Amino acid sequence: MKYKRILLKLSGEALMGDRQYGIDPQRLAEYAQDIKEITELGVEVAIVIGGGNIFRGVAGAMNGMDRVQGDHMGMLATVINGLALQNALEDANVKTRLQTAIKINEVAEPFIRRKALSHLSKGRVVIFGGGTGNPYFTTDSAAVLRAIEIGADVILKGTRVDGIYTADPEKDSNAVKFDYITFDDVLSKGLKVMDTTAFTLSQENKLPIIVFDMNKKGNLLKVVSGESIGTEVNL
Repeated sequence: MKYKRILLKLSGEALMGDRQYGIDPQRLAEYAQDIKEITELGVEVAIVIGGGNIFRGVAGAMNGMDRVQGDHMGMLATVINGLALQNALEDANVKTRLQTAIKINEVAEPFIRRKALSHLSKGRVVIFGGGTGNPYFTTDSAAVLRAIEIGADVILKGTRVDGIYTADPEKDSNAVKFDYITFDDVLSKGLKVMDTTAFTLSQENKLPIIVFDMNKKGNLLKVVSGESIGTEVNL
């Protein structure tokens, strides 16, 4: 395996499958099998999931809700998704721990870096819920922050698109895919990979990002094995 320890970033929308909202159990089961496959090969896996399939703080603020209140609701949505993924992984016989940035002791451990590292070294999948625990920060920022804290080799951003393009490939048929691109080029071309705070933090800490299609069976294994899948962002 090319990567020993990874941080897998999943969007909340990815869990919807073909639904309009909520969680698709079939999609969860598929993800759980893909993750199990790489853990059995010795890869240490940490995961951050968004909450957009349930609630978005930004969307709430646009509709008149207090932004801080909305972001707290979004944090709770990520915990719900974390619990769902934890259940799917454990159904697949993968030992999993859910840690949250906000204290919900009855359902998850609080985030403690040393404890997370201990879980990973024992082969357990660690899911980080609750974002960073602070409003105005996205789950992209949480993913980069946690990846740096646990010493991950790479951030794997699983999406429904197979990489980074010159334009949105779902809207522009002439969009061209990048196999590799530097952090500086992403910024100069105005491409959207992550929010600016998260992207800059990743760049400053020399942490590569690979954007790939998580919904294609076997892609996660291919990425971790070092195959040229998706788009790599590096220095």
